[in-house]
Amino acid sequence: MKRDRFISQLKQDCGAAGLALVVDKKLGKGSHYRLEVRDGDRLVAKTTLKSGELSPAYMALVRRQLGL
Repeated sequence: MKRDRFISQLKQDCGAAGLALVVDKKLGKGSHYRLEVRDGDRLVAKTTLKSGELSPAYMALVRRQLGL
């Protein structure tokens, strides 16, 4: 699965949980993105997401890091 499709799935999951997913394209190094899960103004979790094709194991790892 490509990164943009995965980010849209994460946004849907966060919305269903009452959280917000913030994608910052400038904080990651190179083509990496910084993802933050927020509950209002409070930062819940953050991680970095690489570009390109994402394996199911990598997507599970990112979901676990973000608490989804």
